[in-house]
Amino acid sequence: MKILFTGAVALLLTGTAIAPAMAQTPKDTIVMGKTIDDLISLDPAESFEFSGGEVLANSYDPLLLADPENGGKLTPILATSWDVGADGKTYTFKMKPGVKFHSGNPVTAEDAAYSIQRAVILNKTPGFILTQFGFTKDNVNERVKATDPMTLVIQVEKAVAPSFFLNCMTANVALVVDSKLVKANEKDGDFGNGWLKTNEAGSGAFRMRGWKASESVSFEANKEWHRGAPLSNRIIVRHVVEPQARQLGVEKGDLDIVRDLGKDQLAVLKTKPGIKMVEGDRGYITYIAFNQKNPLLAKPEVYQALKLLVDYEGIERDLVRGAFKPHQTFLPSGFLGAVDDLPFKLDVAKAKELLAKAGVSDLKFTLDVRANQPYIDIAQSIQSTMAQAGVKIEIIQAEGRQVLTKYRARNHEIMIQAWGPDYFDPHTNAETFAMNEDNKDDARSKTLAWRNAWDIPDMTKRTLAAVLEQDTAKRVKIYEDLQREHLKIAPIAPILQQVEVAVMRSNVDGFIVGGTYGSALYHKMKKN
Repeated sequence: MKILFTGAVALLLTGTAIAPAMAQTPKDTIVMGKTIDDLISLDPAESFEFSGGEVLANSYDPLLLADPENGGKLTPILATSWDVGADGKTYTFKMKPGVKFHSGNPVTAEDAAYSIQRAVILNKTPGFILTQFGFTKDNVNERVKATDPMTLVIQVEKAVAPSFFLNCMTANVALVVDSKLVKANEKDGDFGNGWLKTNEAGSGAFRMRGWKASESVSFEANKEWHRGAPLSNRIIVRHVVEPQARQLGVEKGDLDIVRDLGKDQLAVLKTKPGIKMVEGDRGYITYIAFNQKNPLLAKPEVYQALKLLVDYEGIERDLVRGAFKPHQTFLPSGFLGAVDDLPFKLDVAKAKELLAKAGVSDLKFTLDVRANQPYIDIAQSIQSTMAQAGVKIEIIQAEGRQVLTKYRARNHEIMIQAWGPDYFDPHTNAETFAMNEDNKDDARSKTLAWRNAWDIPDMTKRTLAAVLEQDTAKRVKIYEDLQREHLKIAPIAPILQQVEVAVMRSNVDGFIVGGTYGSALYHKMKKN
């Protein structure tokens, strides 16, 4: 099947004022439409956005994978085996022989060690996933090293549940980079970070061939991939801003697969011939955050009142049904220790009581949101319901990367955001929602609790203790208790969990939904 992008459809796909007609797309090319405006960097040591994580997952290999096709089971990829020492702190990985990077350089234990070392030393946003094991720029070269070309030895500071550490090794920040290529592109001691922002140095299923911000990412198959050649020669991911444009694109055949659709588009497409859908739970949690740097939002009565001024049921029913499901706790359904309690509902009278108790009135706040759906509609719903208690909300829309930059600088008041787990272990969300080790602006670890200036030393200690607990039943109980306490006291309110629905032409197969943003995989995608 050949696909022709006409000028009119190209206009819809790019979202720009003027767009050229696209060339015909061969049968061995998959064109995907989704939103990628949050893509900031393609360096595994720095990337911490949904779109970037998906690009990395398809162009790099990890030591081991939490297999999305096998319930998150730890599966060897670049490591053929691993062993935990008697001290509970020493992990030894044996590397798979004969694997090559896209450059042609062999993949060795030295590359794996360098990848972890540079991520710790750079200590960009996702660095905490590694530094939580006691690695610092001063000790990481000693604690993470290759003892021979095919043996990697890692020594963590404290014995933890082995599954926790190994799941962290599946995170994108631990992906293995081509050390020779990265070092060749290093400038001023940056460990190649400047170059890797827009280039790749992986060994994965696809070579990343091009990235145009808020426009497209293109991939070319790595036909020598050690796990078998991908089934399509090229994948093109296009940034299609409007859900209606994505719907039209897949209906007409200008797009092979589309994602991030709203409930109205999904309802229409279910009735269309030549269209099919695949779905699964995503770990993405949509939440509302209240920055404690604002003295008014720091009052517990105020942010608890605002949590009661959200129409949880109406948002799910009227805006996102089919694409999201109600969820009010920080662990996604399907994770160890997840709690599915739904205690919050719209209660204007109770909210007014709390605001009166706080002695405040005529409240005005800004609400930052990504300039795409369903987040704009959710923001407008919140603006409407908060107005019922006299709270005025100014909605500020911007591209995903701009919103994230503001959020990471703690310059917001109220924020609608989404969080996706970095690895398949409950600590991935517990750490960011329920830990803040240092509330200073220059803190090393900048979790979601930190971004909202929520200082919680006691909860932080209990969250840290959970990863040391080796009895699974006791560990589950700790996470259940943390979530229920978080529900009661946190200035961070989860409202939805995403249900990933990929809509594709009937001749397209093989998209792996995955449960995290690093496990949506393309290598089995093909056109029949």
